[in-house]
Amino acid sequence: MRYGFYLPTRGRSAEPDALEALVERGEALGFHSTVIADHVVFPVAIASKYPYTVSGEFPGGGDALEQLTLMSFVAAKSTRLRLITSVMILPHRNPVLTAKMLATIDVLSKGRVTVGVGVGWLREEFAALGAADFDRRGAVSDEYLRIFKTLWTQSPASFSGEFYRFESIKCLPQPVQKPHPPIWVGGHSRAALRRAARHGDGWHPVGANPAAMLAPPEFKTLLGACPPAACGARSRARPIECWRTSRPTPGSASAS
Repeated sequence: MRYGFYLPTRGRSAEPDALEALVERGEALGFHSTVIADHVVFPVAIASKYPYTVSGEFPGGGDALEQLTLMSFVAAKSTRLRLITSVMILPHRNPVLTAKMLATIDVLSKGRVTVGVGVGWLREEFAALGAADFDRRGAVSDEYLRIFKTLWTQSPASFSGEFYRFESIKCLPQPVQKPHPPIWVGGHSRAALRRAARHGDGWHPVGANPAAMLAPPEFKTLLGACPPAACGARSRARPIECWRTSRPTPGSASAS
């Protein structure tokens, strides 16, 4: 069993010196990884239901360091920790730029990136970012994962999809990890499980949270709900990893 820790993205514990101290102490204690949450902006009025509080109310205060920028900071301040996006909201960012940024961090960290991904819950944030249609975020996310893999494994690369296309481009350097950094798919829905089977190397659910306990019987049921063959997935050399996250307590500095 391997243990990681959430890195704060807001508050005094997310100031540069505090982050550096946390990362250094985490490595000294032998932690496997650090995980970093993802928000870009917080609309003042939020009608969307937050999935990790019983009330559905979002506990954040409006400030958060940008995920991939923070990941690059941590890469420079560490030598062994795996760097996990937990999770990166796929439709938030241009897929080609995101693939490039993740590849760059993987190169500079000497192959320590794990890409935890999700489709998002905050409709108002999608609107503020000019992101893809919130109601089609699942299909958009699937396509963006295909774009990542195309750019990380082919050069020159071309792609023609429903939402995005490009023709004969080079996006180098590619990631150090081959064929690409591990992709862990977050979420408890059947769609998320299908996405993990079809596009992922791991399943990354949240548990031990009052709004999403994921008790052992439910966990076992979900693990068996969508074997790769039944989900239309490719054959794979090794089974999908499972990495369960305990979401930080709402209102804490890292609950973003």
